Amino acid sequence: MVTTAVHIIHDRNFRGHTKIGWLDSYHTFSFGSFQDPDRMGFRSLRVINDDRVIPGAGFATHGHRDMEILTYVLEGELAHKDSLGTGSVIRPGDVQIMSAGMGIQHSEFNNLESEPVHFLQIWMLPDWQNIPPRYNQRDFPLAEKQGKLRLVGSKDGRDRSVVINQDIDLYVSVLSVGDSIKFEVKPNRFAWIQVARGIATLNGESLSEGDGVQINRPESLEITTEASAEILLFDLS
Repeated sequence: MVTTAVHIIHDRNFRGHTKIGWLDSYHTFSFGSFQDPDRMGFRSLRVINDDRVIPGAGFATHGHRDMEILTYVLEGELAHKDSLGTGSVIRPGDVQIMSAGMGIQHSEFNNLESEPVHFLQIWMLPDWQNIPPRYNQRDFPLAEKQGKLRLVGSKDGRDRSVVINQDIDLYVSVLSVGDSIKFEVKPNRFAWIQVARGIATLNGESLSEGDGVQINRPESLEITTEASAEILLFDLS
């Protein structure tokens, strides 16, 4: 973990790691057997797992409650089934949100026979507990994210974003050489940046795939790349 004047870089090399036959997973925050007092989440963010699952394998049916669970697929396909009767396939460009609420059972499997699936699974503590569980999924075309911040999740569902039961605005951006995006962290707000793929530069500091940045107070952010990158930016209460 590297501390600068106004933000903290959570180095990808110090994430937790779970590797079993069908799953290769890196944990930004404490998860399962990986417990780090400096990585217990940030604000309402509790889990960011960077998962790769081999063809035909996945997470068998299991339960959650009182958690907002967001899935963001980077490569491949993920087949989802849950106790609400929902069945869907999550592909790159899709954002899936599942409010576990008072309880939900679900499974997630690699939908392809020959290609691995690579995705981020993000857990957020909800504003309200014991609510009816719900599911939503929306597609956000590349053109809406290329070289700009696209709102994909929010509390009020504005701009066709998925609804998150928490005071969070989640943005996604896909950057190519020459692209630059800017964001202002406002007073009484916080931010987290997750580099999903590639290499990016934040206010002159180099970041690589798997790095996370914790921003604790108002700051003007500028993100660029000399190659390509895909980033998630959480605007948090």
